[in-house]
Order: sequence, then C-alpha cells, then structure tokens
Amino acid sequence: MKNSLIREITPLTQSDCFTLFSRVKSSFNFPLHYHEEFELNFIQDAGGAQRVVGDHIEEINDLELVLIGPNLQHAWFTHRLKNQEIQEVTIQFHKDLFDEKFLKKNQLNFIRTMLEKSSRGILFSKITIEQLAPRICGLNKKNGFDSVLELMSILHDLSTSRNMRLLSDTGFNTTEENNYSSRRIEKTFEFMNQNFDRPVSLAEVARVANMSDVSFSRFFRQRTGNTFIESLNEIRLGHASRILIETTQNISEIAYDCGFNNISNFNRIFKKKKGCTPKEFRESFSGTRIFV
Repeated sequence: MKNSLIREITPLTQSDCFTLFSRVKSSFNFPLHYHEEFELNFIQDAGGAQRVVGDHIEEINDLELVLIGPNLQHAWFTHRLKNQEIQEVTIQFHKDLFDEKFLKKNQLNFIRTMLEKSSRGILFSKITIEQLAPRICGLNKKNGFDSVLELMSILHDLSTSRNMRLLSDTGFNTTEENNYSSRRIEKTFEFMNQNFDRPVSLAEVARVANMSDVSFSRFFRQRTGNTFIESLNEIRLGHASRILIETTQNISEIAYDCGFNNISNFNRIFKKKKGCTPKEFRESFSGTRIFV
C-alpha cells in the first residue's frame, strides 16, 4: 500500500534536533504521506476537517493534537471544514533524538512508552490540549538548548496525561520502511550526506562500505528498500527543501548547489517525491519556521 503514498522528505537534517512550522491557512491540501520522523501536530479551529492516520478516519473537532510515529501514513483533509482560518503548529523530530539507552532510564519510562504507542498514532484529550497549547505555540520563541529542554518537557507532560487515545489498529504499521542499523549503511549515508552537493558514483559509495559495486547495490536495496541513487536524491531533496524554506535563493541555484545536474531533473524528482513543485513547496511554508 505504501508504494502508492508520498514519502515525505522533510527538511530536517542530521544536525538538527527538531523543526517547527507555525502557520495560519484556510484549507488542508497535503496528500496522504509518511516520513521517518516523529510528528506532533497541533491544529486549532479546524472543526469538520478529516483526520486519516493509518487505517483510522475521523472528522475532527476545533482542538486537535496528535503524535504520529515514524513511517505511519497520515493526512488531514478539508472535508467539511467550517472555518476559513486554521492555526497549525507542526513539530518534527528524529526517531533517534533520544538514545535507546537513555529512554530506558526510569525517568524516561513514560516518554518511551508514548513513543512506542505513537506507531498507531495518539490523539490527546481536550483537557491536555488546552493545558499544553500555549507552550506548544510558544516553542518557537525559545532558543537553542532551552528549546530542546522545553520540547522534552512538553513530551513528558503529554506522556503522563490522561485519556490519550490510540488511533490506528495494531499491526497496520508493522513494516519499517528503512532499516539503517547496519554500520555499513550508516557509513554510506554519512558519506552521501557529506558529499551530496557533487556527483557521487556507486563505485565511490561501494568503496566506503568495502564491497564490490554489484554486492553493495544488492545489499543497499535489501536494507533500505531504495536504490543508491534514489537515496542520494532523497538526501539532496532534504537539503534543497531546507534552503527553499530558509532563503529566497533562486530555485535553479538551489538545484545545482544540492547536486542536481539540471533544473528539469530537479523539478521532476521534486514533484514526484513531494507531490508539488519547488515553488509551491516554498509558498506552503510561508509561516514561522525554526530549526534547532
């Protein structure tokens, strides 16, 4: 089923802890999608819109706060939306932001359990949302380490809240789309992240993994579900997305700076992967955005 979905390449890089987007809009137009990052989505004044998380579909109320786990398909649709002005705050953070050993500490037990449950999607109660909405909306006013501490505090308070509701059925999201546990895979991704802005050959990356070209190509596809060039292009798209959001740099310059050999190729791959053109993507992030 996931083959028919859009896999979102977020602008979050390995150097970031999390990213936050805050915006006011009049409709929901992003298609059904999934990504590797956790996502906490706060929506206000969107009663009548429709939420899709895994195999769950439901019309939402005026206050909405949902935690989405990695690779879980989700989207919000305009449906029967009553208002013309929606406030949305989206926070995305890496699935390895919290080290596995760190999460096993007693004080992190509730957060660990909540993150595990988010593989089904978690809807928080109205009382919880009302209590935490000011802090979620104010997170973009924090800086640096203080913002990371505030995010951890928000997640902890969410994890100890009452009446959270799991949305998707057990077993719907059993397939992990990408498994990067192998040190060889990690090394190749590190290399591609460091060299995405120039031509990179399969032979180069195979040497990093200390494998022959043919063996590496097969190994990489088996472990990630993508070819080497597909993964390289996704890394390039992630960096291009970041530049599109943060700057007014010319789109053609961004394409070349991120390793794409021509603008037509960049536009085609971008549209295929993200479901919109680079220009449309830039316009959709016209609100407040921060990277920490």
